[in-house]
Amino acid sequence: MIGKRFWSWTIFALAALYFLLPLVGMLEFSLRARRGAYSLDAYRNVLNDAQFHQTLGYSLILSMSTVVLGLLIVAPTAFWVQLKIPRIRPLVEFITLLPLVIPPIVIAFGYIRLYNTSSVLPLTGSARGTDLLLTAGYATLSLPYMYRAIDTGLRAIDIRTLTEAAQSLGAGWMTVLTRVVLPNISVAILSGSFLTFAIVIGEYVLAALLDRPAFGPYMVWMGSNRAYEPAALAVISFGLTWAAMAAIQFLARRGHHSVKV
Repeated sequence: MIGKRFWSWTIFALAALYFLLPLVGMLEFSLRARRGAYSLDAYRNVLNDAQFHQTLGYSLILSMSTVVLGLLIVAPTAFWVQLKIPRIRPLVEFITLLPLVIPPIVIAFGYIRLYNTSSVLPLTGSARGTDLLLTAGYATLSLPYMYRAIDTGLRAIDIRTLTEAAQSLGAGWMTVLTRVVLPNISVAILSGSFLTFAIVIGEYVLAALLDRPAFGPYMVWMGSNRAYEPAALAVISFGLTWAAMAAIQFLARRGHHSVKV
């Protein structure tokens, strides 16, 4: 028993070193902007850059829009599939996996080809139209994670009993979904939302090809033109992602799974 514990902790320690050492090295390099001493100069340069605030704010707005769009698409679909037509779940799962095998560059060029200024719906001809395309692209990229998070939450509760109980009290389908089902899978929704946030913050291809001022292209531009600031920017982006993951864990522990009707 002691030998098994020893090897388990040894493997865990080696895996932790494998993942943490590059991050520690990146953090240490980001503090070397001042010759001969550690300093926060690189972080100050990043945080004082107006383009940093502009691109981060833009990506935050797009991430919230993507979460709303993803929920509007995924939540009713997953609910209806599990309640009424469970036999097509394999087909739906296959469709939601397609964004993992279709490169984002294909999606971007498809948007440009279908919605350019010479098409019937010239969305790329305006900033708002391009923002709409970018939000739809992000919702597509996050579809595998959002669908599986919500589907897992739905499988953890008795959807059929909850629906029948709510309908016996006179609730319609919209009331069942918004006031009965969604509150009981709030932790799953938060998990999918934070994963979507992480995808939007770091995505580069769609934003670059659609020429939008997102955070991903800004990080790539910074990496091509500065020395220490890219490392500081990477640490900041990792911090944002880890904060999102910590929020998932915190809310999951506080979340309750009591049945609400």
